[in-house]
Amino acid sequence: MDFQLLTQRLKKELDDIKLQNKSILERAHRSIGLCRDSLSTLKKEVLSQGFKSIQDEIHFFKVTKQVPLVELIYYSEIHSFEIQFPKIDLKSQLKSIKKKSNKLNRFFLYNLDFGRYIESGQAHFDKEYYTRDYLNGYHITLSKFYFQDPEFCTARDMLLGKYNAYKSLTKYLVDKQNRLKNGLNGNEISLSNLEKMHWPFSNTDYVELIYALHAKGLGAKNNLSIVKISDYLSQIFDVEPKDIYKTYQDIKYRKKSRTLFLDELSTSLLSEMDKSEK
Repeated sequence: MDFQLLTQRLKKELDDIKLQNKSILERAHRSIGLCRDSLSTLKKEVLSQGFKSIQDEIHFFKVTKQVPLVELIYYSEIHSFEIQFPKIDLKSQLKSIKKKSNKLNRFFLYNLDFGRYIESGQAHFDKEYYTRDYLNGYHITLSKFYFQDPEFCTARDMLLGKYNAYKSLTKYLVDKQNRLKNGLNGNEISLSNLEKMHWPFSNTDYVELIYALHAKGLGAKNNLSIVKISDYLSQIFDVEPKDIYKTYQDIKYRKKSRTLFLDELSTSLLSEMDKSEK
Protein backbone atom coordinates (compact mmCIF):
# COMPACT_ATOMS: atom_id res chain seq x y z
CA MET A 1 0.00 0.00 0.00
CA ASP A 2 1.12 3.54 -0.75
CA PHE A 3 1.28 5.14 2.71
CA GLN A 4 1.53 8.63 1.26
CA LEU A 5 -1.60 8.12 -0.80
CA LEU A 6 -3.48 6.86 2.26
CA THR A 7 -2.50 9.86 4.40
CA GLN A 8 -3.35 12.29 1.59
CA ARG A 9 -6.77 10.69 1.28
CA LEU A 10 -7.24 10.96 5.04
CA LYS A 11 -6.38 14.68 5.01
CA LYS A 12 -8.92 15.28 2.25
CA GLU A 13 -11.62 13.33 4.09
CA LEU A 14 -10.93 15.28 7.28
CA ASP A 15 -11.19 18.52 5.34
CA ASP A 16 -14.47 17.34 3.83
CA ILE A 17 -15.83 16.64 7.32
CA LYS A 18 -14.88 20.14 8.39
CA LEU A 19 -16.66 21.65 5.40
CA GLN A 20 -19.79 19.57 5.93
CA ASN A 21 -20.26 19.94 9.69
CA LYS A 22 -20.65 23.19 11.62
CA SER A 23 -20.90 21.45 14.99
CA ILE A 24 -17.46 20.90 16.52
CA LEU A 25 -18.74 17.86 18.43
CA GLU A 26 -20.08 16.24 15.27
CA ARG A 27 -16.86 17.05 13.43
CA ALA A 28 -14.78 15.61 16.26
CA HIS A 29 -16.91 12.45 16.45
CA ARG A 30 -16.61 11.74 12.72
CA SER A 31 -12.92 12.63 12.60
CA ILE A 32 -12.13 10.31 15.50
CA GLY A 33 -13.78 7.38 13.71
CA LEU A 34 -11.96 8.17 10.48
CA CYS A 35 -8.57 8.38 12.19
CA ARG A 36 -9.11 5.13 14.07
CA ASP A 37 -9.94 3.35 10.83
CA SER A 38 -6.84 4.83 9.21
CA LEU A 39 -4.58 3.70 12.05
CA SER A 40 -6.10 0.22 11.89
CA THR A 41 -5.36 0.04 8.16
CA LEU A 42 -1.80 1.25 8.68
CA LYS A 43 -1.22 -1.33 11.39
CA LYS A 44 -2.40 -4.18 9.16
CA GLU A 45 -0.06 -3.04 6.39
CA VAL A 46 2.91 -2.70 8.73
CA LEU A 47 2.35 -6.18 10.17
CA SER A 48 2.01 -7.75 6.74
CA GLN A 49 4.73 -5.82 4.89
CA GLY A 50 7.25 -4.74 7.50
CA PHE A 51 9.95 -2.22 6.59
CA LYS A 52 12.82 -2.45 4.12
CA SER A 53 15.18 -0.39 6.27
CA ILE A 54 15.55 1.36 9.62
CA GLN A 55 15.08 4.70 7.86
CA ASP A 56 11.76 3.52 6.43
CA GLU A 57 10.64 2.50 9.91
CA ILE A 58 11.70 5.84 11.39
CA HIS A 59 9.88 7.75 8.66
CA PHE A 60 6.73 5.74 9.18
CA PHE A 61 6.48 6.31 12.94
CA LYS A 62 7.82 9.86 12.84
CA VAL A 63 5.83 11.09 9.82
CA THR A 64 3.27 8.72 8.29
CA LYS A 65 1.60 7.40 11.44
CA GLN A 66 1.54 10.90 12.89
CA VAL A 67 -1.05 12.11 10.35
CA PRO A 68 -3.98 10.11 11.78
CA LEU A 69 -2.49 9.90 15.30
CA VAL A 70 -2.21 13.66 15.84
CA GLU A 71 -5.73 14.28 14.53
CA LEU A 72 -7.11 11.44 16.68
CA ILE A 73 -5.58 12.87 19.85
CA TYR A 74 -6.57 16.43 18.91
CA TYR A 75 -10.22 15.64 18.22
CA SER A 76 -10.46 13.27 21.19
CA GLU A 77 -9.28 16.06 23.48
CA ILE A 78 -11.67 18.56 21.88
CA HIS A 79 -14.60 16.13 22.14
CA SER A 80 -13.92 15.54 25.83
CA PHE A 81 -13.42 19.25 26.50
CA GLU A 82 -16.53 20.45 24.64
CA ILE A 83 -18.84 17.88 26.23
CA GLN A 84 -17.85 19.13 29.69
CA PHE A 85 -17.68 22.81 28.72
CA PRO A 86 -20.15 25.03 30.67
CA LYS A 87 -23.09 26.06 28.50
CA ILE A 88 -23.69 29.35 30.31
CA ASP A 89 -21.85 31.81 32.59
CA LEU A 90 -18.84 33.45 30.95
CA LYS A 91 -16.80 33.28 34.14
CA SER A 92 -17.23 29.50 34.37
CA GLN A 93 -16.41 29.11 30.68
CA LEU A 94 -13.19 31.10 30.94
CA LYS A 95 -12.27 29.16 34.08
CA SER A 96 -12.71 25.89 32.18
CA ILE A 97 -10.41 27.10 29.40
CA LYS A 98 -7.80 28.23 31.93
CA LYS A 99 -7.89 24.86 33.68
CA LYS A 100 -7.33 23.02 30.41
CA SER A 101 -4.60 25.45 29.37
CA ASN A 102 -2.77 24.92 32.64
CA LYS A 103 -2.86 21.18 32.03
CA LEU A 104 -1.31 21.67 28.59
CA ASN A 105 1.38 23.93 30.02
CA ARG A 106 2.30 21.29 32.59
CA PHE A 107 2.61 18.75 29.78
CA PHE A 108 4.96 20.98 27.77
CA LEU A 109 7.02 21.76 30.86
CA TYR A 110 7.31 18.09 31.82
CA ASN A 111 8.42 17.23 28.25
CA LEU A 112 10.62 20.28 27.76
CA ASP A 113 13.68 18.36 26.56
CA PHE A 114 11.67 16.34 24.06
CA GLY A 115 10.01 19.53 22.83
CA ARG A 116 13.39 21.14 22.22
CA TYR A 117 14.50 18.04 20.33
CA ILE A 118 11.45 18.26 18.06
CA GLU A 119 11.40 22.02 17.55
CA SER A 120 15.12 22.19 16.73
CA GLY A 121 14.78 19.50 14.05
CA GLN A 122 17.31 17.18 15.66
CA ALA A 123 17.46 13.55 14.58
CA HIS A 124 20.30 11.88 16.52
CA PHE A 125 17.89 9.97 18.80
CA ASP A 126 15.43 9.05 16.02
CA LYS A 127 16.51 5.41 15.94
CA GLU A 128 15.84 5.04 19.66
CA TYR A 129 12.66 7.14 19.54
CA TYR A 130 11.00 5.85 16.37
CA THR A 131 11.90 2.19 15.92
CA ARG A 132 10.14 -0.61 17.79
CA ASP A 133 13.32 -2.28 19.10
CA TYR A 134 13.69 0.40 21.76
CA LEU A 135 10.11 0.48 23.05
CA ASN A 136 10.99 -1.14 26.38
CA GLY A 137 14.16 0.89 26.79
CA TYR A 138 12.40 4.16 27.63
CA HIS A 139 9.88 4.83 30.38
CA ILE A 140 6.34 5.70 29.32
CA THR A 141 5.70 9.41 29.78
CA LEU A 142 2.00 9.45 28.93
CA SER A 143 -0.38 8.62 31.76
CA LYS A 144 -3.22 7.80 29.34
CA PHE A 145 -1.24 5.11 27.53
CA TYR A 146 -0.09 2.48 30.02
CA PHE A 147 0.04 -0.20 27.34
CA GLN A 148 1.52 0.34 23.91
CA ASP A 149 1.32 -2.29 21.19
CA PRO A 150 4.95 -3.41 20.67
CA GLU A 151 4.21 -4.21 17.03
CA PHE A 152 2.81 -0.78 16.21
CA CYS A 153 4.37 1.63 18.71
CA THR A 154 7.82 3.01 19.46
CA ALA A 155 9.26 4.66 22.54
CA ARG A 156 8.23 8.16 21.52
CA ASP A 157 5.82 8.09 18.56
CA MET A 158 2.81 8.48 20.90
CA LEU A 159 4.51 11.33 22.74
CA LEU A 160 5.26 13.05 19.44
CA GLY A 161 1.61 12.74 18.44
CA LYS A 162 0.45 14.16 21.73
CA TYR A 163 2.99 17.00 21.56
CA ASN A 164 1.81 18.15 18.14
CA ALA A 165 -1.87 17.63 18.95
CA TYR A 166 -1.50 19.71 22.11
CA LYS A 167 0.12 22.51 20.13
CA SER A 168 -2.98 22.66 17.94
CA LEU A 169 -5.22 22.33 20.97
CA THR A 170 -3.49 25.33 22.57
CA LYS A 171 -4.35 27.45 19.53
CA TYR A 172 -7.93 26.18 19.67
CA LEU A 173 -8.27 27.21 23.32
CA VAL A 174 -6.72 30.65 22.76
CA ASP A 175 -9.11 31.30 19.89
CA LYS A 176 -12.11 30.08 21.89
CA GLN A 177 -11.12 32.33 24.78
CA ASN A 178 -10.80 35.35 22.47
CA ARG A 179 -14.17 34.67 20.91
CA LEU A 180 -15.86 34.45 24.30
CA LYS A 181 -14.24 37.66 25.50
CA ASN A 182 -15.34 39.40 22.32
CA GLY A 183 -18.91 38.16 22.72
CA LEU A 184 -18.68 35.70 19.82
CA ASN A 185 -20.06 32.19 19.83
CA GLY A 186 -18.28 29.52 17.85
CA ASN A 187 -15.07 27.61 17.39
CA GLU A 188 -13.59 28.67 14.08
CA ILE A 189 -10.29 30.49 13.71
CA SER A 190 -10.63 34.16 14.55
CA LEU A 191 -8.22 36.97 13.80
CA SER A 192 -9.24 39.41 16.49
CA ASN A 193 -9.55 43.13 15.81
CA LEU A 194 -8.74 42.74 12.14
CA GLU A 195 -10.77 44.67 9.63
CA LYS A 196 -11.50 42.47 6.64
CA MET A 197 -10.41 43.50 3.17
CA HIS A 198 -13.06 43.37 0.46
CA TRP A 199 -12.56 40.49 -1.99
CA PRO A 200 -13.60 41.90 -5.40
CA PHE A 201 -13.08 38.68 -7.32
CA SER A 202 -15.06 35.47 -7.76
CA ASN A 203 -15.15 32.33 -5.62
CA THR A 204 -13.36 30.49 -8.43
CA ASP A 205 -10.59 33.09 -8.39
CA TYR A 206 -10.23 32.65 -4.64
CA VAL A 207 -9.97 28.85 -4.92
CA GLU A 208 -7.41 29.15 -7.71
CA LEU A 209 -5.31 31.51 -5.58
CA ILE A 210 -5.30 29.41 -2.40
CA TYR A 211 -4.38 26.26 -4.34
CA ALA A 212 -1.56 28.15 -6.05
CA LEU A 213 -0.25 29.42 -2.70
CA HIS A 214 -0.51 25.93 -1.22
CA ALA A 215 1.31 24.41 -4.20
CA LYS A 216 4.05 27.03 -3.85
CA GLY A 217 4.58 26.07 -0.22
CA LEU A 218 2.36 28.32 1.88
CA GLY A 219 1.60 26.48 5.11
CA ALA A 220 4.12 23.72 4.40
CA LYS A 221 6.13 24.47 7.53
CA ASN A 222 3.08 23.83 9.72
CA ASN A 223 1.65 21.12 7.45
CA LEU A 224 -1.48 23.18 6.83
CA SER A 225 -4.15 21.78 4.54
CA ILE A 226 -6.05 23.73 1.90
CA VAL A 227 -8.94 24.17 4.32
CA LYS A 228 -6.69 25.52 7.07
CA ILE A 229 -5.12 28.01 4.67
CA SER A 230 -8.57 29.04 3.50
CA ASP A 231 -9.68 29.48 7.12
CA TYR A 232 -6.98 32.06 7.66
CA LEU A 233 -7.27 33.89 4.35
CA SER A 234 -11.06 34.03 4.39
CA GLN A 235 -10.82 36.06 7.58
CA ILE A 236 -8.43 38.50 5.98
CA PHE A 237 -10.54 38.83 2.85
CA ASP A 238 -14.27 39.37 3.08
CA VAL A 239 -15.13 36.12 1.32
CA GLU A 240 -17.02 32.95 2.18
CA PRO A 241 -15.55 30.18 0.02
CA LYS A 242 -17.97 27.63 -1.37
CA ASP A 243 -17.41 24.10 -2.68
CA ILE A 244 -13.61 24.38 -2.59
CA TYR A 245 -12.90 20.87 -3.88
CA LYS A 246 -15.61 20.90 -6.54
CA THR A 247 -14.47 24.32 -7.74
CA TYR A 248 -10.90 23.07 -7.92
CA GLN A 249 -12.00 20.13 -10.06
CA ASP A 250 -13.79 22.55 -12.39
CA ILE A 251 -10.62 24.63 -12.64
CA LYS A 252 -8.56 21.53 -13.50
CA TYR A 253 -10.84 20.69 -16.42
CA ARG A 254 -11.06 24.10 -18.01
CA LYS A 255 -10.83 23.93 -21.80
CA LYS A 256 -8.65 27.03 -22.04
CA SER A 257 -6.25 28.29 -19.37
CA ARG A 258 -6.38 26.39 -16.10
CA THR A 259 -4.69 29.32 -14.36
CA LEU A 260 -6.91 32.10 -15.66
CA PHE A 261 -6.87 34.25 -12.52
CA LEU A 262 -3.13 33.85 -12.02
CA ASP A 263 -2.59 34.78 -15.67
CA GLU A 264 -4.65 37.92 -15.14
CA LEU A 265 -2.66 38.78 -12.01
CA SER A 266 0.58 38.39 -13.91
CA THR A 267 -0.69 40.53 -16.79
CA SER A 268 -1.86 43.25 -14.41
CA LEU A 269 1.48 43.31 -12.59
CA LEU A 270 3.49 43.47 -15.80
CA SER A 271 1.26 46.28 -17.04
CA GLU A 272 1.83 48.21 -13.81
CA MET A 273 5.59 47.71 -14.14
CA ASP A 274 5.50 49.00 -17.70
CA LYS A 275 3.63 52.11 -16.58
CA SER A 276 6.16 52.85 -13.86
CA GLU A 277 9.01 52.68 -16.36
CA LYS A 278 7.54 55.32 -18.67
